[in-house]
Amino acid sequence: MGQTTVAALAKEADLELVAENNRGDDLAFNIQKHKADVVVDFTSAAVVFEQAQLIIKNNARPVIGTSGLTAEQIELLKKECTARSLGAIIAPNFSLAAVLMMRYARDAAIYLPNVEIIEFHHPEKKDAPSGTAIKTAEMMSHAALRTATRKEKENSLARGMPYKNTCIHSVRLPGIIARQIVIFGGLDETLTIQQESISRHSFMPGVILCCRKVMELDKLVYGLENIL
Repeated sequence: MGQTTVAALAKEADLELVAENNRGDDLAFNIQKHKADVVVDFTSAAVVFEQAQLIIKNNARPVIGTSGLTAEQIELLKKECTARSLGAIIAPNFSLAAVLMMRYARDAAIYLPNVEIIEFHHPEKKDAPSGTAIKTAEMMSHAALRTATRKEKENSLARGMPYKNTCIHSVRLPGIIARQIVIFGGLDETLTIQQESISRHSFMPGVILCCRKVMELDKLVYGLENIL
């Protein structure tokens, strides 16, 4: 994702890539040396929170695509951004089609409360369920008339991981970049909403949009759908 982002930024006349930060590099030094306005983070769940704090502390604006931040960590980052009137964006998925999928799933959950999610990713993906699946479940859980398909305490691994009253099934296989299917069950009918990323280039329009939009913000925004 980092290499794909570097190539995508190079094509944008109004955006200037001032530095690349690799493992072992001094991020704070690079931000200060190059006077970076925005830092795009595609690291890992193990370091993303500390990286985000470091970016904010150095008055740059983080655009984070790394999964693994907890709700508590996101709230802490929101407070730090608000205190500095600094923009930030955390996006579980930068695909515009994926954001639309989540929005349509939220709307459908109002009328079809029985729903499960199947998400597919490449085997190198560290987290399961994906951030996109978790975000989708969260959005559907806020829908009116939402009822539980299965209690979270009934944690049967063969039936997926229950989260926000929705079962999430994770698949990790070679040949897959990212795909998610949201299946709703109703009376004698089903509704399926599916999105698939064929390559990592599908995420680049969202990344570029965030790099521009974050400069206009004075707070942290969680979810690409909130800036569309």
